[in-house]
Amino acid sequence: MAPKTAVSPLDLFAIDHLVDEEERDIQRTVRELVTERIKPHLAEWYEAGHVPVRELAPELGALGLLGMHLEGYGCAGTSATAYGLACLELEAGDSGIRSLVSVQGSLAMFAIWRWGSEEQKQQWLPRMATGEAIGCFGLTEPDFGSNPGGMRTRAVRDGSNGDWVLTGTKMWITNGSVSDVAVVWAQTDEGVRGFVVPTDSPGFSAPEITRKLSLRASITSELVLDGVRLPADAVFPEVRGLKGPLSCLNEARFGIVFGAVGAARDSLEATIRYAQERDIFDKPLAAYQLTQAKVADMGLELGKAMLLALHLGRLKDEGTLVPDQISLGKLNNVREAIKIARECRAVMGAAGITLEHPVLRHANNLESVLTYEGTSEVHQLIIGQALTGHSAFR
Repeated sequence: MAPKTAVSPLDLFAIDHLVDEEERDIQRTVRELVTERIKPHLAEWYEAGHVPVRELAPELGALGLLGMHLEGYGCAGTSATAYGLACLELEAGDSGIRSLVSVQGSLAMFAIWRWGSEEQKQQWLPRMATGEAIGCFGLTEPDFGSNPGGMRTRAVRDGSNGDWVLTGTKMWITNGSVSDVAVVWAQTDEGVRGFVVPTDSPGFSAPEITRKLSLRASITSELVLDGVRLPADAVFPEVRGLKGPLSCLNEARFGIVFGAVGAARDSLEATIRYAQERDIFDKPLAAYQLTQAKVADMGLELGKAMLLALHLGRLKDEGTLVPDQISLGKLNNVREAIKIARECRAVMGAAGITLEHPVLRHANNLESVLTYEGTSEVHQLIIGQALTGHSAFR
């Protein structure tokens, strides 16, 4: 019997009508960029543990992808859903590429856009939107990840002109060693406050973290602030406490909800292609019941994750999305994506462990995505608190 024409996993869910024409055009444009400019080099970048951020950023900026969901200051001002779909396509390439864009737009740029002074916005956002200037976001510390309120980085006033002096260390910072500006959160006598730190400031250094087994096509660094002196106007003028950094994390988490779908989709598409071409006992691997059962289960979870992402995107576009709902998306979609990538590796057998195919690269990357912007356990407790009314964090 001749095989029927196969459909792609997400086509089975007939979701086109849930995305408008402009959003579809943006998604198509990003997918073409990833296919033509990024995917041919990913195995090389991953193996080398290097990515040419300075070369890629202007190309991403030229397409309006940096801070794309922000208004003004050279930003594209797209819908949240369009931003999510761009993240999906970027992570279908590699989580490290989506991380580059997320940290630039949803952490560093968003922090300045939402909490910065007008002078800070004018100084940095237009250049960051074009990719001329690269930003990073310093919240996590070596001993404080899920509990950022305990951070040890300290900022104190010094001198009659109100200068600030920052001392401390941040850890696991994407884009750190290639950044022009770092948004750094520090303890002060007034609570946690955010600072815009030019990376050429005396006392600032960003040694790169190497020997990673995940997110190898991404720059990850430590930030060391050794008595970095900043002018009085380097601080965000109004926000105090963890409200500031947590608002930025919610922006980044939203992009991850979509991005994880991209990694899962790319893994499943690659696996189906392989199974269709790989003959075992005189027929394609794809023709076996066990293979089809696995593919069906993965396709189902992928489609459910996509529907959840689109639903959360529409809530964000309406201005009604709340952090608890972002946790639903981050917990479910990353957890299911890593299961899909691992299962895809198993279906592909030995071929799945090589960089000739993307599945183990995606699985390794998703180990980091599972952890950053809130571990699965953190999101379980956020959801648990929403459902029970009791906080289990302490």
